Amino acid sequence: MKFAILSHVQHFKKDSTLWAYAPYVKEMNLWLNHVDVARVVAPVSKASFAENKNILLPYQHEYLVLENIPSINFLNPANTLKSILQLPFVLFKIFSTCLWADHIHLRCPGNIGLLGCLVQILFPWKPKTTKYAGNWDPKAKQPLSYRLQKWILNNRFLTRNIQVLVYGDWPGSSKNIVPFFTATYSEKEKTALPKRDYAGELRFVFAGSLSGNKHPMKALEWVYQLQKTQHLTVRVDFYGDGPENKKLSDFIEKNKLVKNVKLHGNQTNEVLKQAYQTADFLLLPSQSEGWPKVVAEAMFWGVIPIVSPVSCVPWMLDFGKRGLFFETDVSKTTERFISLIKNPDALQKMAELAADWSRNYTLEKFEVEIQNLQKPKPL
Repeated sequence: MKFAILSHVQHFKKDSTLWAYAPYVKEMNLWLNHVDVARVVAPVSKASFAENKNILLPYQHEYLVLENIPSINFLNPANTLKSILQLPFVLFKIFSTCLWADHIHLRCPGNIGLLGCLVQILFPWKPKTTKYAGNWDPKAKQPLSYRLQKWILNNRFLTRNIQVLVYGDWPGSSKNIVPFFTATYSEKEKTALPKRDYAGELRFVFAGSLSGNKHPMKALEWVYQLQKTQHLTVRVDFYGDGPENKKLSDFIEKNKLVKNVKLHGNQTNEVLKQAYQTADFLLLPSQSEGWPKVVAEAMFWGVIPIVSPVSCVPWMLDFGKRGLFFETDVSKTTERFISLIKNPDALQKMAELAADWSRNYTLEKFEVEIQNLQKPKPL
């Protein structure tokens, strides 16, 4: 099978090997296990490989070729003009790769995904899959480009012979749409859960980009208020990097939290795994998510998530049985948290429910489902 991947993900070339963001590559390598040759249409990053190595993984396929295209964005007038001038070249690369392929795989949402959505209309007879990694909730407030991608993919007249993998089961979805999941850990990693007593120091972990969308400051401020008003002993470990890093550093220094809060920067999956095994709670007050992998990863090790109720997250947490929600009124979150801290047995049960759920979604199960998706479907 000739397999085409259309993606906005930034790629790196190192020693004749192609690298990209680790969770994405880990998943794509499972897809590539079942294809003969592959082409990736994606941009090459200008960033330092050494500075990003902790969050990168190499593709593992003998016959894989990168079709390098420029990044497309419309964030300011200069980039908009540059992107418009580059569109013909990018569209040609996408079209020629789709023409070559036996199976077309789109990564959405993103600008390259949007162009792919438009080009794939010209190939109704070819089998296609789309991984929509964002929030498929039809009521979510999203940019026009995201809504346009969702509309095209959901439209069975424009988009045929496709399976669109989304997180959650949403009303108004066509037969193109397939509720799906993602995975990080193997069946072999289902070891006994770490023992936690939820007494003494409470350990919180935040994993993800330190960006406004993830609200790391909201997480830190909430834990700080717990420490200050409830007199709890806490520790918070942040894993990730981004524009909010300086705000966090300034807050830590101003409030003398150096002994309680540590910024670890980007770390490998193995380091994160060890962090989950020693943490009690995961913090993720995100504004938007698709399937937040860090939530499922933390739950795998019995870490109780405290997260925003966005996208399919309420379903992941069984509407509060497997974790807590960041309420709009944070005092309600605090009240719920304090009541649980007073009941370690309830916390232990919640942790076990979280792990039982997450451990259903292993890499082995994911690969089996991928093989089923790659089988040709009728028009």
